[in-house]
Amino acid sequence: MQKASHGFIEDLFALVSAGLFVTFGVYLFQSQDLMVGGAAGLALLGTYAFSADFGALFFIINLPFYALAWTQISKRFTINTFVSVTTVSVLSDLIPRFVDISHADPIFSAVFGGLLIGVGMLIMFRHSSSLGGLGILAFYLQSRYSVRAGTFQLSVDTVILLSALAFIDWPLVMISVLAAVCLNMVISLNHRPERYIAKPQSSHVEPDMTDGQVQPQN
Repeated sequence: MQKASHGFIEDLFALVSAGLFVTFGVYLFQSQDLMVGGAAGLALLGTYAFSADFGALFFIINLPFYALAWTQISKRFTINTFVSVTTVSVLSDLIPRFVDISHADPIFSAVFGGLLIGVGMLIMFRHSSSLGGLGILAFYLQSRYSVRAGTFQLSVDTVILLSALAFIDWPLVMISVLAAVCLNMVISLNHRPERYIAKPQSSHVEPDMTDGQVQPQN
């Protein structure tokens, strides 16, 4: 059995759709001044602590993760991640032109926004992509060492969000922790490729952690 692979059009449609999910989730967070996790959260902490430029910090933080993706995962994964990050960046400027949130409950925004981002990231993972930053490391650890991506990201995001207590009001941090839990529960409960592996009786197969397909063992 040959390994099945998503085609270019399938990847493009999926990644743009995932980018829309993620972008709208982030938009809900921003509407309530909620904190985020991952590389963006690290960059935000840097701006609070050192009054540094967010864009420059975010770029620098992502560099080693892109190197990891290129050398240890695959070129396809790196390129698809670049597409995902670019899509989110572009849509972040477009969404406010079409949607105006005049009122939203912070807890609802945290829960629904976290679920939206989690679903978007899940789609990206299924199409050999991520949001960059710590998402790349999470993808690598799961595919190489079977460390659940959601569990890893939840742990790191919790540390980042708790560190934000030094800079923003604690009620917003606590609500942001709830958002991180919702986001990472989506990934932790659903991004488990071993559940979706068909095992033909005629040959032994071992899982390919990249996109949940199977690969014969010679």
